[in-house]
Amino acid sequence: MAMAARIRSTLPLFHRLLRSDSLPSHTPRAALHRTLLCPELSRKYSTSPKKDENVKVPLALFGGSGNYASALYLAAVKGNALDKVESELLDLLQASKNSQFFSQFTKDLSVPAETRVKAINEICGQAKFSDLTKNFLVILAENGRLRHIESIAKRFVELTMAHKGEVKAIVTSVIPLPPQEEKELKETLQEIIGQGKQVKLEQKIDPSILGGLVVEFEQKVFDMSIKTRARQMERFLREPINFGSL
Repeated sequence: MAMAARIRSTLPLFHRLLRSDSLPSHTPRAALHRTLLCPELSRKYSTSPKKDENVKVPLALFGGSGNYASALYLAAVKGNALDKVESELLDLLQASKNSQFFSQFTKDLSVPAETRVKAINEICGQAKFSDLTKNFLVILAENGRLRHIESIAKRFVELTMAHKGEVKAIVTSVIPLPPQEEKELKETLQEIIGQGKQVKLEQKIDPSILGGLVVEFEQKVFDMSIKTRARQMERFLREPINFGSL
């Protein structure tokens, strides 16, 4: 992606920031911020605080990552920027996967908060991120939550898919499914899920299942792999036979 490339091009800035003489080697940290809850964060970012107050998250998410993702979702919906924010988060994750240094940077709590914030501002500026995404990432940097960006982004995508009426189905196989089989599987899942929702199929390759398929969607798992069938057969063969019942 072009944006991911722009993000990667800013990584040398991190090296300069971490070696900057403008910050003492042991910058005292501010008192730990409390984790921002959804209403607080959405009010901070909302472009029209008195409008669209009835906006709600389509899924109830829990935990720290769920709270942050829900807060960002509410702000993005109110700002009419849901797709843009989602795209920017995914681009940031891709850049992180392509750069071990950036990935380590987001997880290193020994880096002073001021340095993290400065680096995020620089990289967001170079990548031309929206103010909404930039301000959200700055809050994560201030609160030492950048290390959770992957899980936050994952939960955010769950919200955007629910918003669009999409259902993610993960299909695991030993080799990629041929296009025709993928099409037929998607049609079958669509029939199961019903009208009003759209199936988004994601393929995963895992040779350890030996063959067959494992299909996951809406917290359901259909394990039709050879590995699982072999285990079931093994358990069956180990069960003692009660000849008295014959």
